[in-house]
Amino acid sequence: MYSTLITTLNEGIFTITIHRPEKLNALNKNVFDDLDKAMNEVYSNTEIKSVIITGSGTKSFVAGADIAEFSSFNKEQAIQLSQRGQQVFFKIENCPKPVVAAVNGFALGGGCELAMACHFRICSENAKFGQPEVNLGLIPGYGGTQRLTQLVGKAKSMELQMTAQIIDANEALQLKLVNHVTAVENLLSKTTEILSVINSKAPVAISKIIDCINTAVVSDTSSVLGYEKEAHHFGDCFNTEDMKEGTAAFLEKRKANFTGK
Repeated sequence: MYSTLITTLNEGIFTITIHRPEKLNALNKNVFDDLDKAMNEVYSNTEIKSVIITGSGTKSFVAGADIAEFSSFNKEQAIQLSQRGQQVFFKIENCPKPVVAAVNGFALGGGCELAMACHFRICSENAKFGQPEVNLGLIPGYGGTQRLTQLVGKAKSMELQMTAQIIDANEALQLKLVNHVTAVENLLSKTTEILSVINSKAPVAISKIIDCINTAVVSDTSSVLGYEKEAHHFGDCFNTEDMKEGTAAFLEKRKANFTGK
């Protein structure tokens, strides 16, 4: 089904592995097309409860964009490329099911942007993050100027993007760019462990949490919009069977059996 991805589904966790090892899993048109299709599958397949996005091998998550593909682009082609990448990454960011980046090795340029589009990130000890586009006379084009600023703050984002500095896993953790750092061999098991916990919760409530938190970081007016959206989504949960089951299980001192209804 995919020319650049390997996908597996195990116990509700859909793993998307970007598989271009000869190019350190660099992003190109085919990868974007495949990611777009894979996310459509995530949205439509009720057997999928959560998603891991990772890269093939241990050396690289995604080393960046495939520079050879766009080096001769004109302005209009470049704008279209940026908009296409942003469109796919918005689909990841706004997915109603949890999407976690398992970052193994290099996450540079477009790779860092892909990781940041996920709901949170877990990385291995050998991970490296950065937005080095300024070295090419460019800026990030797939949302990096916005998401890095949201995650690490304005001043640090300015420094990282203007110096093209590459940071290691420990600094990424210190900056709160990633949630956890693991040994290389434990990366997927740690990510799976966390998603297994999330998958045991009420799916509708999880989707509302994603939407509310995304609203909290998107604009200067987010404080008003976010609280309003939170109130409405809170109310929506009261129309679900999961809410009835969750509260009943709590009162009856038993484990809840959520169905996503």
